[in-house]
Amino acid sequence: MQLVLKGKNFVISDRIREYVEKKMEKLDRYLPVIDEARVEITQEKTRSAKDRNVVQVTLRTNGTILRAEDRSEAIYASIDSVVDKIHRQIVRYKGKRIDRWQGHTNKQRYTEEMPDLDQGTLTAIAEEQDRKLVRTKRFLIDPMTAEEAIDQMELLEHNFFVFYNADVGRVNVVYRRADKNYGLLDPELA
Repeated sequence: MQLVLKGKNFVISDRIREYVEKKMEKLDRYLPVIDEARVEITQEKTRSAKDRNVVQVTLRTNGTILRAEDRSEAIYASIDSVVDKIHRQIVRYKGKRIDRWQGHTNKQRYTEEMPDLDQGTLTAIAEEQDRKLVRTKRFLIDPMTAEEAIDQMELLEHNFFVFYNADVGRVNVVYRRADKNYGLLDPELA
């Protein structure tokens, strides 16, 4: 696994680097094919001290991206919490992979060691797997710019808006960020 550790407005000490490496190595037991693990530690200037430190983990494995984020006033607590969150995502991801192979002969290759989780998390994952697609919404989209899409999103009072971006010739999404600014999702085929 290639580990990329990055600090934003934060200097990463050797002690924190070792702590992150130790925590991330444990994930190899549960998900042996991790192409890249990216850990970003950010210190934001906020009024609330409890949201000041942000730790974000992104794992890339077999074309799938798993991502978790945690905010707290203590870096080590954030690291522990975000590793727990990514741990739960690994269980969810592996459970879905195993379910896809139920009854097939290749099932054995997906039965690697599963992480230990508490009963509440296991119940939540079981309920999540019972969810299904119940509605499909089709709509016409007109070509527009990102600025026009933001205006349309605001008029509809939505948090995101799907549109055909006339500038790039693809379907994009604009969304409202927590910092009251906007983001643009511009997907490209892998």
